[in-house]
Amino acid sequence: QWQVSNPAGYLKQLHAIVCKSAGVFHVVFVMYHQPVLKNRRTLLERAEKFISDIYFTDCNLRGRLYGDSCPLESLASFLSSKRITFTEASKQTFAPYKVADTFGPTWWTCWFKVNLKIPDSWRGKEVHLLWESDGESMVWRDEQPVQGLTKEGEKTSYILSDCLKDEEPHSVTLYVEVACNGLFGAGQGSMIASPDSNRKFSVQKAELVVFNRDVRELLTDFEMLIDIVKELGEGEQRGYQALFTVNEMVNLCDPSDPSSFSKAHSLAHTFFSQRNGDSQHTAHAMGHCHIDSAWLWPYEETIRKCGRSWVTVIRLMEKNPEFVFTCSQAQQFQWVKSWYPGLFSQIQHYVKKGQFIPVGGTWVEMDGNLPSGESMVRQFLEGQRFFNREFGIHCKEFWLPDTFGYSAQLPQIMQGSGISNFLTQKLSWNLVNTFPHNTFFWEGLDGSKVLTHFPPGNSYEMKGKVEDVSLVYVKNNKDKGRANHSAVLFGFGDGGGGPTQLMLDRLNRVQDTDGLPKVQTSSPDKLFSHLQADSDLLCTWTGELFLELHNGTYTTQAQIKRGNRQCETLLHDIEIASSLALCQDRTFQYPVEKLQELWRLLLLNQFHDVIPGSCIEMVVEDALRYYEGTVLSSCPLKPQPYRCVVLQIKRTLHCTVGPHVAIFSSTEYILNSFSLLKHLSHHLVGIREAISDSCHGNQFLMFDDVPLYWDAWDVMDYHLQTRKPVLEVVQPLRVVSSGGLRGSVSFTLRISDKSTITQEIVMDAMSPYIKFNTEVKWAESHKFLKVEFPVRVHSPNATYEIQFGHLQRPTHRNTSWDWARFEVWGHKWADLSEHNFGVALLNDCKYGYSVHKNTMTLSLLRAPKAPDVNADMGTHHFTYAIMPHTGSFQDASVIQCAYNLNFPLRSFQCTPDTEPWSAFSISTAAVILETIKQVSHQMLNLTYVACCMASFMLDCLKNKTLPPPPPLPFSCDLLERHDAARPAHITSEGITLNFSPFQIVSLLLIL
Repeated sequence: QWQVSNPAGYLKQLHAIVCKSAGVFHVVFVMYHQPVLKNRRTLLERAEKFISDIYFTDCNLRGRLYGDSCPLESLASFLSSKRITFTEASKQTFAPYKVADTFGPTWWTCWFKVNLKIPDSWRGKEVHLLWESDGESMVWRDEQPVQGLTKEGEKTSYILSDCLKDEEPHSVTLYVEVACNGLFGAGQGSMIASPDSNRKFSVQKAELVVFNRDVRELLTDFEMLIDIVKELGEGEQRGYQALFTVNEMVNLCDPSDPSSFSKAHSLAHTFFSQRNGDSQHTAHAMGHCHIDSAWLWPYEETIRKCGRSWVTVIRLMEKNPEFVFTCSQAQQFQWVKSWYPGLFSQIQHYVKKGQFIPVGGTWVEMDGNLPSGESMVRQFLEGQRFFNREFGIHCKEFWLPDTFGYSAQLPQIMQGSGISNFLTQKLSWNLVNTFPHNTFFWEGLDGSKVLTHFPPGNSYEMKGKVEDVSLVYVKNNKDKGRANHSAVLFGFGDGGGGPTQLMLDRLNRVQDTDGLPKVQTSSPDKLFSHLQADSDLLCTWTGELFLELHNGTYTTQAQIKRGNRQCETLLHDIEIASSLALCQDRTFQYPVEKLQELWRLLLLNQFHDVIPGSCIEMVVEDALRYYEGTVLSSCPLKPQPYRCVVLQIKRTLHCTVGPHVAIFSSTEYILNSFSLLKHLSHHLVGIREAISDSCHGNQFLMFDDVPLYWDAWDVMDYHLQTRKPVLEVVQPLRVVSSGGLRGSVSFTLRISDKSTITQEIVMDAMSPYIKFNTEVKWAESHKFLKVEFPVRVHSPNATYEIQFGHLQRPTHRNTSWDWARFEVWGHKWADLSEHNFGVALLNDCKYGYSVHKNTMTLSLLRAPKAPDVNADMGTHHFTYAIMPHTGSFQDASVIQCAYNLNFPLRSFQCTPDTEPWSAFSISTAAVILETIKQVSHQMLNLTYVACCMASFMLDCLKNKTLPPPPPLPFSCDLLERHDAARPAHITSEGITLNFSPFQIVSLLLIL
């Protein structure tokens, strides 16, 4: 019994004493009860921290997690440069391995053969294989994967027996597959640094141990109680009760007498059993394991991450029948089905039981900004079809926790795919403004609404701690009074890993504990059912959900962006050509399987760390290889209707004229003569009626580009202060072509000693825009290349194309919400217009824009160094165009011109007797015929879908005609399912459909 008069100064001395003492807890907590303390509050706070720091690391309790131990009988290894199957690995020659010996390098695999014998004296005890390695590991037993082991994921032991019995085998042979990478790849010093290709790995521990379950239970009790004290504070009644309970437990607990543990555990159980009132918030706990399909590791390693993570989940389900796990991305399920068929069968079993819940309905968790509208539809089409075929389910919720923004057309695409609920989290990363809701209705471009939930914990990888379910939800929930339910997604994520038994134990203790939200094991369906039932007072957010961070991903890894746009175009053309061939020749074999293969590769590359460019170099190489495969597999038959282009055939220029030619007075001088050539320079001085007086158009600019942390991801606003024009001429302006149907000039500029820009400026007859065919040799570091056009337009808003439509964003920076959009995304075009005049900026593979006041800027190239040190280095080719126009951009056919730039006319040889014919005609320019394809499920061999969209805000009537015999038309959803409630009407003039603004209409045609 110590009398302490100076508690603040005494703790340091006390620390030295108790670290050598077997009665650490007794000493500390006796101090709590001394009546002579003068500064009791200070001592409580310091002592509580003291307990956290010392108690959980000293040998008296935590050191007793493992009891007796014994070495393995033998341990041998085999090193492979490739990822091989278990069958192949088990046939290799294994050499003796000594713990702590190194192996590698990065991305290799080391297989271990483990022979062990459990001592007979361990009967009745829980026996583990303790395995600690800095590589990710998978335990194989009886030729099947049985457990993932990852030190970073707090999984370092495999349970050989819960309670060793005589009839159990005491001699066991296991194999352990160790990947030469960690949970987050193999970065050099920083998680997002490029991988260290020469890194070595090792196994630090490999032994048999007795696991003391009662010690683990008591440690969890202490941890949760102390966290309650931290969260609620001693000033709160419940917080003080928790502190008092801990005191009592420590007084009862004698680490040298394990029989005292049960008494201390009973005190904790009594505390946790005190129930809540009915008004408490309910946290719906769902196991989760966010696995990036590629990021700091290649696609091939993701396959093993899925196997390691999901087999561990299955083991947890065997021991915890109430445990529910949510899992998205059909692609990952397909990988597991191919590589781990036994595991996949187990997953199917637990899906039927309602514990393993596939969610999301998409092929991968794609980027929410950059894929085209049809690509987003295919994400749901491929995903929902897979889940229905393999599990007999249809996902009701879109699951996209981690992405870099959300298109305003996503609600309509969700609704068209049979989805009415949406869960995400990333907007909690907003850099400037805090998003005002956690549960709300999100209204899309056409008025479609989906019930949307952001978990208030601002994370999709909680650990089941008190802070995950307590004040985080009380303080962070921005819809108090409107919504009294929220999600807790727990489990290691991004690199996989998933939930642990410890997380389940933590959550089990606080299921219904006074002072904390109620915690119940739940599912997305249960969560959204509760939210929907109380949704009358929920607010509505209209338009895009813009993430105020990671805006560099609109530009990083330009080759991936170009490959994506190019392959979207090619697959579009192949499907149209194949559909038209089917109309002409009923014996034509539509390439269903090959198209599905190519589409799935394209969808995979649209994962939210691949198409944004926030991945390592190995992933970039994989992605470009997939794009190249799509290009090489493309069918040569790619006709495009409704074109007005100058086409070079056998070195001769030809002009093709279609029904949608647009010639406007403001640009007739471009079309009728090439007198403008004499005015062209590398910055196109003074395009009449477009470029502002005394300003330079087509001005290349360089900026310093050093974000705070997320190198490949972010562009910070302070980069705008480093603007530097590119002015040094290497090759002066020269005329390439000056007569006939095309006029063009070229020039070369020097960016630096290592980088140059070569550009050909092209003007074609009958074309309302000027093209800039550009080659950049790029070898910069932390620089940003842009091109700008200061135009003679004054408007508070600019218009940007998005999927199946467009939206407006401000050109001013009045508010913090405006300022945060200094760099935004768009697709094929952006337009700045005032009454009766405007300028459009078109492109064939770029996505980053900025329109500030009257200056239109297109982002061209970045040069980040993490996680890919060689990001964007090399030669780039791209085209953009400037299009001045009279009237609105709708009247000027800006949308159609952007399609023309991205979908060039493809010529092919026809037989002399080929009769010209028209497959489709559309009665209004307000509608775009976006896609023609055969139905994916091949309900009828001659059935195909025409997917159309209303391309700008105008109610209209659409007619399409087909040559005889007339088709049987049916309305269908985006999953190509027949919708009897929306009949399609056919007349002698064609098929008539009504559109609302920005509506996507999908039509099933049976020939």
